[in-house]
Amino acid sequence: MDAPLVEKEYLLEKFPGKGGWTYAAIPEIPQDKKAHFGWVKVRGTIDGLEIKSCHLMPMGDSRLFLPVKAEIRKKIGKKEGDWVKVVLYADNAPLEVPQELLLCLQDEPQARQNFMRFTEGEQKAYIDWIYSAKTEDTRVARIAKAIDAILNNLKFTDRA
Repeated sequence: MDAPLVEKEYLLEKFPGKGGWTYAAIPEIPQDKKAHFGWVKVRGTIDGLEIKSCHLMPMGDSRLFLPVKAEIRKKIGKKEGDWVKVVLYADNAPLEVPQELLLCLQDEPQARQNFMRFTEGEQKAYIDWIYSAKTEDTRVARIAKAIDAILNNLKFTDRA
């Protein structure tokens, strides 16, 4: 396995104001100048809980932070002011397009061609939306809507 980018304890902090995010500042990792907003894609663990494909985001002072969602805080039993052990690795894994979606795209060659021209982020937006459905019926309906939009070369954020 590759060496971690960081492996240490960090303080959970919270941005001020209502709805402020809880986060851990990660000053050791520099912004990715080639990436959107300087984000750095990582994977790893927080207090032993696996996190997959997460983005370190800029704080505005050239430092990055790791957002720690309520779902994660609940699972690890931590809140603002607590210390957490964070182990992060660069996440260079290519995007996996689910077989079910690939088969549907193959039925519409133009949609497949358009989809493959989208950036990884644009593809991921469709995949995340489709597979966040709670029921199979909803997932199937979303695949159909996605194929129609992709046929019209609409990125996820451009669809009506």
